[in-house]
Amino acid sequence: MPALWIANVTVTDPEAYGKYAELAGPAIALHGGTFLARAARFVQLEGRERPRNVVARFASVEAAVACYHSPEYQAALSHARGASERELMVIETTE
Repeated sequence: MPALWIANVTVTDPEAYGKYAELAGPAIALHGGTFLARAARFVQLEGRERPRNVVARFASVEAAVACYHSPEYQAALSHARGASERELMVIETTE
C-alpha cells in the first residue's frame, strides 16, 4: 500500500535549514518519493501550528522508512537538526 510522509516544521535557522531542503528533495526522489505538498497554503484546525508542512508519497511505509534511514537523507537531516522543530510521520494510505 502507498504511504504518506508528513512533516510539520518550524524553521529556527533558515540558512542551515536551506541546506537541508537542498539535499532532502533529491534524497526523497532517489527513494521514490514524490511531493504532494511542500510549504503550501494550509489552515490549522487543531493542535500545534507549524508554518512549514510537507507531504510526500512513497510506494509503501517500508520505502518511506528506508528513505529516512538512508545515508542520503541522513546527510540532509544533519542540517535540519538544531535548525528546526519538527514532527515527521509515515502513514499508510487506503488506496
